[in-house]
Amino acid sequence: MPSIGKLAIKSKIWIVDEGANVVFGSGRLRILDAIARHGSIHSAAPELGMSYRAVWGKIKATEARLGQKLVTTKAGGKKGGGSELTPFAMSFLERFRELQEAVNLAADNLFRDRFFLEPTAVRAATSYQE
Repeated sequence: MPSIGKLAIKSKIWIVDEGANVVFGSGRLRILDAIARHGSIHSAAPELGMSYRAVWGKIKATEARLGQKLVTTKAGGKKGGGSELTPFAMSFLERFRELQEAVNLAADNLFRDRFFLEPTAVRAATSYQE
């Protein structure tokens, strides 16, 4: 990450629907990553510092806004239950990470281009010749 002394650029992206409701962002990404690692919403929730109900609510809201299933669940029992990401969810996560990387690279480049110029170059670029 480019920096000037103690300055650095940070950016955050999220996807919203036409009503400006969050569809997907870093929080949803963390939720799905935790479910993939733990194999269940119940086990992922404590890691996320959230209740099962809160995690499930965010998943259902995102699924409704995307019109696609993200997580499949199996009921518990003797063999136990579990949750796993759908193929759509895995593809969506990959594309979102690629988007994040592209946005971060673009932000880093813009920051470097605008702030790493020498002071004389900045003056020259902003002064007008008559």
